[in-house]
Amino acid sequence: MTIAFLFAVLFALMLIGVPIAVSLGLAGSLTIMLFSQDSVRSLAIKLFETSEHYTLLAIPFFLVAGAFMTTGGVARRLIDFANATVGHIRGGLAIGAVLACMLFAALSGSSPATVAAVGSIAIAGMVRSGYPQAFGAGIVCNAGTLGILIPPSIVMVVYAAATEQSVGKLFMAGVVPGILLGVVLMVAIYIVAVKKNLPALPRATVREWLTAARKAVWGLLLMVIILGGIYSGMFTPTEAAAVAAVYSAFIALFVYKDMRIRDCPKVLIESGKLSIMLMFIIANAMLFAHVLTTEQLPQQITAMVLEAGLQPWMFLLVVNIVLLIAGAFMEPSAVILILAPILFPIAMELGIDPIHLGIIMVVNMEIGLITPPVGLNLFVTSAVTGMPVTSVIRAAMPWLMLLLSFLVLITYVPWISMALPNWLGMP
Repeated sequence: MTIAFLFAVLFALMLIGVPIAVSLGLAGSLTIMLFSQDSVRSLAIKLFETSEHYTLLAIPFFLVAGAFMTTGGVARRLIDFANATVGHIRGGLAIGAVLACMLFAALSGSSPATVAAVGSIAIAGMVRSGYPQAFGAGIVCNAGTLGILIPPSIVMVVYAAATEQSVGKLFMAGVVPGILLGVVLMVAIYIVAVKKNLPALPRATVREWLTAARKAVWGLLLMVIILGGIYSGMFTPTEAAAVAAVYSAFIALFVYKDMRIRDCPKVLIESGKLSIMLMFIIANAMLFAHVLTTEQLPQQITAMVLEAGLQPWMFLLVVNIVLLIAGAFMEPSAVILILAPILFPIAMELGIDPIHLGIIMVVNMEIGLITPPVGLNLFVTSAVTGMPVTSVIRAAMPWLMLLLSFLVLITYVPWISMALPNWLGMP
């Protein structure tokens, strides 16, 4: 009865257009007030606990780092480096855009930020070179999803906070799948480019390549600092995020000098707005998850699954279907925080590695970002290109089939996710 009321209120509020964060908070609060033995004071305590969660502190720092990287011209230099590396291949500008998305994903931790940073420059460059605008938009919209799969990843930080897993191990588990998906997209682009006879750039000379690499090296170094620092034990993922924020501000202001100090308040305010929006969603989602846990829903579902004799492969199939549906309607962090506490105990009982489950959830959230009606990457791509959202959806759909095939591969071949953490001997 209590759980039925909780979900009925949540979906009713969402259907009438109440923002997702407010819907989650109101549904949880009303359930506690009307049905639970918990005091109303527990609402305030839970919200306060979220604000002091050390792991979640990484999110605003990564957002600040991404904002400085985008504004400070790092994205442009990464695109130039990517084009110098692969631009001479048939469809090279599009392949370069995917490579640039991979590189920027390793800096920002955010999918929409990756689409905004790379798309604003790469799509316009493709159109000038004779590529159809829809082709470029579809590629960047899909490749931008790598922002949450290639570490660092804000969604991985949220999953780690919800399930108390190692952020560092999750980051390492995302490296091989992220590179693999990038390569798959590049191969698909090459095949399409050959069939459609899309243009290629002149091959860059060694001097031109070295010049592009030298200009991009400061951005590329950040990947080494973040992942090297975490794995070597020099600092925690949260400290890595703080280092990334300071480093990105330093290179934007004093190395590349694309920004002036008077531009800093604007960048900080914009990333602050994003942080507040995301943390408000997370706080309310954690409150919602708290009600689920208090009402013993995860334990009840675990018992039902075990009694039904569901095999691990069947359970993972159900997980993917549920996550794909939820991801189409909700923000990734909210989906993770609501469903991870329910799915995590069942996965543990069935012998599924929690890190592998985390990567499966992240790949599902990638697909959610390009699935209407609430796919955030679709709206960012629309804003960057000026195309109607319906046109962006049509452009993104063919590439979505690749992501769905990739999801099946990641789900049923856990070695892809676990190889690097196991090889590094991470506990």
